[in-house]
This record gives sequence, C-alpha cells and structure tokens, in this order.
Amino acid sequence: MRLPLLLLLSPFALCGCPGRAPPVSPIPDAHAAIERMRATAAGCNGVQASAKIDHFGKEGRIRGDLLLIVTMPANIRMDIVSPFGASIATLTSDGESFGLSDLRDKKFYVGPASACNIARLTTVPIPGHVLVDLLRGQAPVLVRNGPDEGAMQIAWSSHGYYVVTIQGTRDAVEEIHLAPTDEDWNKPWQEQRLRVLDVLVKQQGLVLYHAELDDHSPAPMAKPRVDPDGIDPPIPPSGPTCNAELPRKIHVEVPGLEEDVQFRYDEVTWNPPIPPGLFKQPAPPGMPTVPVTCSDR
Repeated sequence: MRLPLLLLLSPFALCGCPGRAPPVSPIPDAHAAIERMRATAAGCNGVQASAKIDHFGKEGRIRGDLLLIVTMPANIRMDIVSPFGASIATLTSDGESFGLSDLRDKKFYVGPASACNIARLTTVPIPGHVLVDLLRGQAPVLVRNGPDEGAMQIAWSSHGYYVVTIQGTRDAVEEIHLAPTDEDWNKPWQEQRLRVLDVLVKQQGLVLYHAELDDHSPAPMAKPRVDPDGIDPPIPPSGPTCNAELPRKIHVEVPGLEEDVQFRYDEVTWNPPIPPGLFKQPAPPGMPTVPVTCSDR
C-alpha cells in the first residue's frame, strides 16, 4: 500500500530523502490534475474484459473466471463462468435496477441498483458508478465541500506520483495518487497522461473503500459486433477511438466490512458494442424471482 503524504508543507516540496523528483513541468494545482486524469481517458467510455476475480471476505476466499462489460456512468454486466465455460451467475445493473441470476441457488434476485446489492456478486459494497470508474482505470471524484481552494490540494510524493486530496461533503476525504507516464515525464504538464495508482476514501475518519490499480498498459479498441447470420446490422463500438492505458490489476477493499475483491484482466478492449438490453435481464425460465432490498447507509 502506498503511503499517504498529506503532511507536505508545499505542493512540490521534497522531503530531503532519496526519491524521484517531480516532472520538469509539474501540474500546478489539484483541479488541473483531475482534468488531466480525465483527459487521459477522454472518449474511453467502457470496457469489455475476460478476467479473473478473487474474493476475500468473512466467508473465505472464492476465485473464478469473469466476463464483464461496463460503460459510463453506471452500467454493469458481469458473468461468473464455470471451468466448463458455462455462466453460473449473471449480474446486471443499469444504474437504477439490479438483477442477479444465480444458478448455484437457482434464484433470480431483483431490486434497486444499490451498492449493497451489487456487492452480492462483487462482495464490496461500492456504488455502481464508482465500480465502473475503477474498472476503467479512473478515480471517482468526491463532490467537494464548497468551491474554496482549500477543498482540493496537490502535493508531490518522492515515490513518484502526485497526491491529490479532496475535502468532500458529509465529512468525507479522498486521496488520489496520479503518476505521469514515463514517456510524458519531460513534456509540458498540459500534455502529461496520468495513471491512477491509488484511491482512498474516508468518512469521519473511517475508510469507506481503498483501491489499488497496477500493471498499466495500452488497451485496443473493440471491433464492431457482427451477426454471424448476417440478419441484423453490425453494432458499432460504443465510443470513439480510444487506446489509453488500462490497469490490468484492480484491487478494491472495504476494511470496515473485511471484504475485498481483485480483478485481473486477461484480455480487455475499450468501448465494446452494446446490444439492446445488455444491462437488464429477464427472469430465467423456471427460476423464482426474489425481490431484495438493502440500505447503503
């Protein structure tokens, strides 16, 4: 885990200990850093991946293969796949409604797209838009507590990244670690592409969630989806051309609930084609529907 450096006295002061100096053209403030982060992945609206998922929680460790598609702002589809290639659980969420068909207990769960419902598959109760951002290699950004400059701060860590701190509403604080790519280290700050390395969100001093993003490399664009029978027209990618980097390892934990999950992308593409109804699912035939409600408070 990277160490937070919130006690630096000036944005780019070095502590005198050995480490990496900031880029030749350092990003001047926290607002600019967030804008550079977003510009780095401009047009990169969604991700399709085959992945490994590794759960750690109170009930022990569960590992499996996963097919996922996520698109902004909070559209999610995840299929847990058996060793024989069959889907054994499918989660869908369009930001409003949630569905989970679970062939293991032969039930179809439906309810609001709340963080605690999404956690029924991912184990970590974080909102859908937060999960989508992290799986896209982006940092969700807290709503700030007022427009004053003190609500956002930036410092340079001698470990080789910017530390952006955001004072949010409801006594929440977020810390984001952003690192320029090596190729951009000597470029003007306006041209630096930034990797998200770490996101930590606290509320009233307690950690709500912590995410680490590693093993970044560029990802290709998805190709159009073509009907093998030639009946339906091809479905184009869901966004413009994008070849930004993506982290291949994403680790999200909720320490207060002793839950965490790791995603490791095996194959991944940007902006996949989205067939109609992908993020909603009907009740599977013969499977009872179980309404579920839970509170994120």
